[in-house]
Amino acid sequence: MMMSATTNAFLEVTDLKTHFPIEKGFLFKKQVGTVKAVDGIDLTLAKGEVLGLVGESGCGKSTLGRTILQLIPPTAGRVVLAGQNLAALKGEALRDARGDFQMIFQDPYASLNPRMMVYDTLAEAIGAHKEVPARDMPAKVSALLQRVGLSPRFIRKYPHEFSGGQRQRIAIARALAVEPQLIVADEPVSALDVSIQAQIINLLIKLTREMGLTMIFISHDLSVVKHISDRIAVMYLGRIVEVGPAVEVFERPLHPYTKALVSAVPIPDPAREKHRRRIILSGDPPSPINPPEGCTFHPRCPYMIEACKAAYPPFVEYTPERRATCIRLHEINPPAS
Repeated sequence: MMMSATTNAFLEVTDLKTHFPIEKGFLFKKQVGTVKAVDGIDLTLAKGEVLGLVGESGCGKSTLGRTILQLIPPTAGRVVLAGQNLAALKGEALRDARGDFQMIFQDPYASLNPRMMVYDTLAEAIGAHKEVPARDMPAKVSALLQRVGLSPRFIRKYPHEFSGGQRQRIAIARALAVEPQLIVADEPVSALDVSIQAQIINLLIKLTREMGLTMIFISHDLSVVKHISDRIAVMYLGRIVEVGPAVEVFERPLHPYTKALVSAVPIPDPAREKHRRRIILSGDPPSPINPPEGCTFHPRCPYMIEACKAAYPPFVEYTPERRATCIRLHEINPPAS
């Protein structure tokens, strides 16, 4: 089932799976298990929409983002961007299509070549998918830098000469160099100071509005995701467990796992923070090598009943825009009086 009421989807992900084999042996390798990092994802995005993808570490967020962009080949499923199935593209066809989608990585220092000046980094990105005369390239690179809030005088500097926030702006400029339609931002502010985080988030909001970009914003910080996203999808152990408008998911989470995540977000009001109830989940997340039968969240769920162990629950509609994978969804979320 698609998790959005969005029609004419710009990006459509259907039953996407990314499994990694576990092998034993040196000369004669034998598969002894499988890591189900992404295990059946259905997702749709409209043109110009920003989807926040949240979940605790190890739930498969980054793997999902990289699989959508074909940086990791999917085990099964379809990724259709503007009518083209990316999962079916190979070799030169996939390389040509990469101009339509780009990624912003978590650590800009690791993702930028330390031996290349800013000019060379951005010029290489521009030249990879567009034919630009050499005489026009400096102006193109300077315009890119200005677009992300950096002075063109930095054009001949190396990555190590910049602060973390400046490096991330350069990484964003590189992603924009090919004028993509879809961007996956994988924890782009988690390595930055709080004040710099706000600047980068505001920059991404500005760019998505000005350029009409479609974006998947991956983070474990719900407060950041709420600020930038139109919708939020919550991921647990390789699957999406809840999806809905960002403000509604934050203010009234439906799935027991989302309730726990939201309860951990600090409230900037000492009086409210003092009296609110924090939900502490018992145990650790199960292993994606051997997930529990039925609902994979049931070993940690305070609302668990025997039926939760029988089969993985389908998406249950709470409102036309909100769905969650919980058989007790309406029981634990009665209508507001």
